[in-house]
Amino acid sequence: MYNKVRKPSKDEQVLATKSYYALSTIIEELKVDTPEIEIEETQEKIRIPISALKLLSEVLKTMSKGNIISIVPVATEVTTQKAAEILGCSRPHVVKLLEKGEITYTKVGKHRRILFEDVMSYKENMKQKQKQHIVDMMRSDEALGLYDS
Repeated sequence: MYNKVRKPSKDEQVLATKSYYALSTIIEELKVDTPEIEIEETQEKIRIPISALKLLSEVLKTMSKGNIISIVPVATEVTTQKAAEILGCSRPHVVKLLEKGEITYTKVGKHRRILFEDVMSYKENMKQKQKQHIVDMMRSDEALGLYDS
């Protein structure tokens, strides 16, 4: 596990780009769900689920763009503090959302736990609502003649 998160270097981005294109091409040609890959340096062969190869392909694609990558198991429960970090708001605001029933949670003793999937679903719903509000404001401005098209 890495303790230090950093952006990929330019050399890593170039290598990730080449690797992504090679791997994505190979994945399309595979006929089995658990292909065997070989580590050239050790000649060790490993069976790996095709879904893991596809995930690796996405990681390489993201790295090639210079983006930082974080992989989180979907069923993971997060604290209210972590949910606040994901949503970009304060922990007390998250607690209010939980108490209003806008995000489901469970209690472990005195602590609230939220499924990561539920936090991401709430975040996506908020993005959609924000987009719709912007569209509505633009239409309203156009109807009032305040917006030049």
